[in-house]
Amino acid sequence: MADAASQVLLGSGLTILSQPLMYVKVLIQVGYEPLPPTIGRNIFGRQVYQLPGLFCYAQHIASIDGKRGLFTGLTPRLCSGVLGTVVHGKVLQDLGSANVQKEYPSSFDRVIKETTREMIARSAATLITHPFHGMFEVDSVKQPHFFVLYGLCDSIVTIYREEGIVGFFAGLIPRLLGDIISLWLCNSLAYLINTYALDSGVSYDLGKICWCGLSLYSLEAILAIRKMVIYYMLAGGSPPYSPIYTSWIDCWCMLQKAGNMSRGNSLFFRKVPCGKTYYCDLRMLI
Repeated sequence: MADAASQVLLGSGLTILSQPLMYVKVLIQVGYEPLPPTIGRNIFGRQVYQLPGLFCYAQHIASIDGKRGLFTGLTPRLCSGVLGTVVHGKVLQDLGSANVQKEYPSSFDRVIKETTREMIARSAATLITHPFHGMFEVDSVKQPHFFVLYGLCDSIVTIYREEGIVGFFAGLIPRLLGDIISLWLCNSLAYLINTYALDSGVSYDLGKICWCGLSLYSLEAILAIRKMVIYYMLAGGSPPYSPIYTSWIDCWCMLQKAGNMSRGNSLFFRKVPCGKTYYCDLRMLI
């Protein structure tokens, strides 16, 4: 019980500290650009058109909404984190905490067993917390005048009235797929490195390191999720701000075709993509 409470407190603290970064990242990923590009230089000294980085972006938000504005969407993120931690721990406990090493002498069998247990626990936590994930996205993008404004409660009522319960789970499938694929790739890579590349006892936290690395490559799935959530929940997800998507797969394909899959990959050195033009009235690149 004490261990679960400490995990909740630690997770909540990290959520609060990372909220300004996550808020800025969400706005960048959905295409909101409140400041026009400026001429700068890349690492090779060449002049390029650059978009505002993390600190400049955050300073602009703070100048309009105050420092409190950087913590927009914090409440649903905290709810999601706390509930996800509790559900994850409860599912792992229900699946049993028997000594996997004794039950499965083969190290590969242990990896399969542990990864399967973790996959079930993560999937259950994702399923339960996904409505809060969507509320965080809505609460974040409703703030700029780029979108139609709703209160959080009004957004919940609107989603339920227009889409029903299904609207709260928009983007769930690609999010689940991204988590599951990243988990299996991470643990498989950790097993291969532990078994064939490193000596015994060297890579105690290698799985966590691999998870952090592979999580960077799940950005494309996260971007498709957020675009689908906004399409279902806000007017900002409709023309002229965004095309009409028939499904998350259609959204994924159109984002890839438009060259927007890597949007938000960099928060500090943001070069204007080739062929994109900044529109001041829309505050976005097209």
